[in-house]
Amino acid sequence: MRYAKVQEETLKNKVARDFFGKFDCTEIIEKLDFTVKSKKYHYFLWAEAKADREFRNDCLVYTLFHGSNTIQSQCGVNHWIPFTEEEVNARSKFKSNFMTDFIAGKIEYAHDLFTNGKKRKKLVFSAEAKAVFMAGKKLWTYYHKQPKCNVNASLYDIREHFQGRNAQGKMNNKSTDETYNGLVADLRSALKTLAAKIEPKVYAYGVLRK
Repeated sequence: MRYAKVQEETLKNKVARDFFGKFDCTEIIEKLDFTVKSKKYHYFLWAEAKADREFRNDCLVYTLFHGSNTIQSQCGVNHWIPFTEEEVNARSKFKSNFMTDFIAGKIEYAHDLFTNGKKRKKLVFSAEAKAVFMAGKKLWTYYHKQPKCNVNASLYDIREHFQGRNAQGKMNNKSTDETYNGLVADLRSALKTLAAKIEPKVYAYGVLRK
């Protein structure tokens, strides 16, 4: 085996050099796994700040509820629903409960070189992340009260339902439903607070560079 009997941090640096040698690879620094950045395409692959579970979980929540999350149920099964059917009073069962199962620690790692068949633990969230979940739950619950709701709707689907589109096909910035406007504003406010908590560690871990 090519990398047999190599310590994890040494191994990952070797992988960075051997397979991503043409890219900008930041070596492991304390708790950080390597970062891979393409100078040409301006994207990066970041393994994880593996020991800082709160940071990882904060990032997951931020990703789930941010407006840049453009997952749409019409493009396939929506695995990104962050609540159970009971939590949002859904009318029927979701096609996928992957995200809530993942959060609950019910999804096991595959038995591979890096994880060695370890079982996942239930994710524990910071107060700021919990506030985002609470705001998101109110929004999802309100959406599921709508007569023509899509039970498998994503955040993007919910926004599209309430905000609609203009003549050019672009999603409108606001809705005529003031209850929705208030709920989505609360969600964005909670996300802003979470972002302020995450930002210092994004730079401290080398995920982004100033």
